[in-house]
Amino acid sequence: MSESSDRRAFLNASLAGAVGLSVLGGGTAQADDTAKGLPTRPLGKTGEKVSMLCLGGWHIGSVKDENEAVKIMHAALDNGMTFFDNAWDYHDGGSETVMGKALAADGKRKQCFLMTKNCGRDAKTVKQHLDDSLKRLKTDVIDLMQFHEINYDNDPDWIVEKGGLKELIAAKKAGKIRYLGFTGHKDPRLHLKMLKVHEWDTVQMPINICDYHYRSFAHDVLPEAKKRDIGVIGMKSLGGGADGKGRFIAAGICTVEDALAYSLSQPVSALVVGIDSMKVLEQDLKIAREFKQLDEEGIKKLAGKVKDAAGDGRHERFKSTQFYDGPYHREQHGLTEKDVNK
Repeated sequence: MSESSDRRAFLNASLAGAVGLSVLGGGTAQADDTAKGLPTRPLGKTGEKVSMLCLGGWHIGSVKDENEAVKIMHAALDNGMTFFDNAWDYHDGGSETVMGKALAADGKRKQCFLMTKNCGRDAKTVKQHLDDSLKRLKTDVIDLMQFHEINYDNDPDWIVEKGGLKELIAAKKAGKIRYLGFTGHKDPRLHLKMLKVHEWDTVQMPINICDYHYRSFAHDVLPEAKKRDIGVIGMKSLGGGADGKGRFIAAGICTVEDALAYSLSQPVSALVVGIDSMKVLEQDLKIAREFKQLDEEGIKKLAGKVKDAAGDGRHERFKSTQFYDGPYHREQHGLTEKDVNK
């Protein structure tokens, strides 16, 4: 099948699946194929359209050969994956640094909708992290800045009380960032609390086939985000992990194709995917181009296949333990490795 036929098939499937869809099975029919080789979707109320897949910053920073990492990012851009993710603390700044080198190539920064995440909570640290990110990413403006890992019950309070939110709002007014959001993988209740703190442009959360059955962000947070027309960015579609496999795939509970089909059928603006090789990039591009929107029954059928393995959270331990929280944020909350591993 030709690339143009692939894209027409996607559109036809999206439109056909749009009829009668619930929150857990709709919202993607607006996707279009204006991106070069990859469909795009609206980013909430921002007026932006982003590629339906977003290149994850942690995995690209794990590529040992820096030149290879740059080649992967250039290939992603050239194939329409024009939404890039990152964070201040990924690989101690190494992810932002190598991504900055990739985007410094002629014309590449203009191709990219660039997101990174600020790990600070107080105004001074937030400003430092923003300045660091701008320098590492070799840019004057970051398209989307998100507060990273809102995983602790007092994080929503801290970003207000300690001045971090005020600092980023000021940076947005100054033109250093264009849009503002937050991320977290721990508890849907924290996301709901954050939605009351500020009128966010985006929110990032776990959207995966196991989430359907366990402490579900899709059930509890997605409807509220959509009411506010906030752009939803999905993550952990494979449960986390490297080599393009992920924990779900390693455990044998689903295929990569089923996992991505489930996540992309949710009303998300984009799905962050971990890409650490050309092989994984090609795999994910192929899946996205051949994606067909699932209706509600299709989603339930896929989710039903993992019900027994998903219901107790064994494959989503990032929701129930602090072991998978970033070291910077554990230390921020006074936790050591010894505390976490007790």
